[in-house]
Amino acid sequence: MTEPMYDTTAPVMVTGATGYVAGWIVKRLLDQGFTVHAAVRDPSNTEKLQYLNAIADPAPGTIRYFKADLLTQGAYAEAMQHCQVVFHTASPFALTTDNPQKELIEPAQLGTRNVLQQVNQTPSVRRVVVTSSCAAIYGDNADIKTTKTGKFTEADWNTSSSLTHQPYYYSKTLAEQEAWNIVQTQDRWDLVTINPSLVLGPGINPFATSASFTLIKQFGDGTMKMGTLNYGMGVVDVRDVADAHMAAGFLPTAQGRYIISGYNSNFPEMGAILRQEFGEAYPFPKSVLPKVMAWLIGPLLDSSVKRKVVARNVDVPFIADNSKGIRELGMSYYPLNESLRDMFQQMLDAGIVTALAP
Repeated sequence: MTEPMYDTTAPVMVTGATGYVAGWIVKRLLDQGFTVHAAVRDPSNTEKLQYLNAIADPAPGTIRYFKADLLTQGAYAEAMQHCQVVFHTASPFALTTDNPQKELIEPAQLGTRNVLQQVNQTPSVRRVVVTSSCAAIYGDNADIKTTKTGKFTEADWNTSSSLTHQPYYYSKTLAEQEAWNIVQTQDRWDLVTINPSLVLGPGINPFATSASFTLIKQFGDGTMKMGTLNYGMGVVDVRDVADAHMAAGFLPTAQGRYIISGYNSNFPEMGAILRQEFGEAYPFPKSVLPKVMAWLIGPLLDSSVKRKVVARNVDVPFIADNSKGIRELGMSYYPLNESLRDMFQQMLDAGIVTALAP
């Protein structure tokens, strides 16, 4: 990986520091000797912070906790003081929600606005790295038909999602657009966005609540034992996403958006890899369910399964061009089987998934 230019004399801030991706960013920063200002909801919750404390103890860097609420204006003022780089990772990840406006749109969009408005008031900040998503680049796999190259690139924006269709994708799009609008109003600090695909791999916290963990758990707990859909998606290791943030934060030449995605994959391939790694002791899916079955029966079995999502994503490949990140950030990627193996093994070790009875 290209060596970033580190200046460990000034602190850096990480929002949502207890999150899945943020945990590995904090680890990378601490291992490089930084003082990390970790913005969290409740600094007194030692149980929630135990995993960050565990990685901080042996590291040359130092972690300091600051109370900050994403939706409270001015909440990041103290945490951001004297920081040179801000990593904004805090944003909800939920594919199903009862109130997408309150649970997804507002935290993503207003949270980004609050953090970046504070950046405007903090003279020490020179760069902001926002954890966006490939969801801000595309809404459905079918959007590939509207691309110029037959691949999703950093030039593409999601124009197909809405409050009623793929609202999580919509929230990530609005949040990133908000960030680019704000940075254009000044010339002191610059913005880089990291746009990962589905993030896999072990968490700093083995009991992370990310939807990624829910998905991989379902591969091995019997949820998909009857088969899985041929749902295409990009996948990337969480440790690679953290490396991308480090390069984006400290390489002077880093600029713009970066698709961070190791592989164009799909559910059947992921199930096959898990079965190859762990054998028949777990009910990994072996068959591929017909698209028409999912379209007809899916909404009846699970209200979160929308027919429009099935129509526009199942049996439609996801294809992304990750060459900009490789070229400009020096990215290389964990093998997909290692990401899945390490993640599922962590679940086994934590007792989240158990083997079938013999």
